[in-house]
Amino acid sequence: MRHTAVSLLLDLGVPPHVVREIVGHSAIEVTMDVYAHASLEEKTKALKRLGKEIAQRLM
Repeated sequence: MRHTAVSLLLDLGVPPHVVREIVGHSAIEVTMDVYAHASLEEKTKALKRLGKEIAQRLM
């Protein structure tokens, strides 16, 4: 459940340092490296955004 909460909070745009404090981790690395998981949808969106940015810069 903590993994889901951390991932959802980050997906909602909550800054990582705030998420870290909410879940009580002593280090941001624990929050980001252990508990945060990118969904397939998030990865797809990120790669589409990257593709659009590259295309715009090539014009």
